[in-house]
Amino acid sequence: MDLFYRSLGQGPTLIIIHGLFGSSDNWLSQAKKFSQHYTVYLIDARNHGQSPHDSVHNYTVMSQDLMNFIDTHKLVQPFVLGHSMGGKLVMKFLSLFPGKIAKAIVADISPRYYTRHHDHILEGLSAIPLDTLTSRQEADDLLAQYLPGLGERQFLLKNLYRNEEGKFQWRMNLPVLLSEIDNIGEGLEPDSRIETPTLFINGGASNYVKEEDRDLMKKIFTHPVFKTIPNVGHWLHAEKPDEFISDVNEFLEGNNTTS
Repeated sequence: MDLFYRSLGQGPTLIIIHGLFGSSDNWLSQAKKFSQHYTVYLIDARNHGQSPHDSVHNYTVMSQDLMNFIDTHKLVQPFVLGHSMGGKLVMKFLSLFPGKIAKAIVADISPRYYTRHHDHILEGLSAIPLDTLTSRQEADDLLAQYLPGLGERQFLLKNLYRNEEGKFQWRMNLPVLLSEIDNIGEGLEPDSRIETPTLFINGGASNYVKEEDRDLMKKIFTHPVFKTIPNVGHWLHAEKPDEFISDVNEFLEGNNTTS
């Protein structure tokens, strides 16, 4: 599958992969700062953004998509950063294609299995009648019945657009994400062994990464580095972008030791 992407900057290659229900658009402001030092590729994962839709959505096929992207663009030893679902993808890729990535950054997710916890989001999105929808405000009002947080609704509604006929459509492949949602929490095999230097960076106020997750990270990854940004949640790169970018730059530029 040929993924949609945006590129900017020059220098060593940094690929950035968004999370579930997101797209490359979500990382544009951070990418502009990274582009001062790197050639940044922002990609849309399959069934997200402007990338193709497919009936299969799991980390094995998404890893193959990423390998195809690296081969197509002749990228040698790139750096790869993934947030949430994107971080899960990065870890799976490292296990399937060892030696293809110079360094990896996994943002606010661990290699363990996660039980499904997006049902309320999927119910809210499914409740929006695209055929009769007349405005984005109407969509927001309907979604508010399921999601009280305005920021979360605004993030999700970035997926809503009008097609050439003026009808509202989702950019993401909502039916497939509904059917394949159980795959999103997939964990790495505990006997996996990954030698790529990997930064695990999490939000101190997020519940996605727990202290005990580090034991599994240390078991699977031979060169893990750990960073926590205090007082931020799951969207750590958006809440404290300067700290996030500084930590990533320090990791990519430095001599990494397990911490």
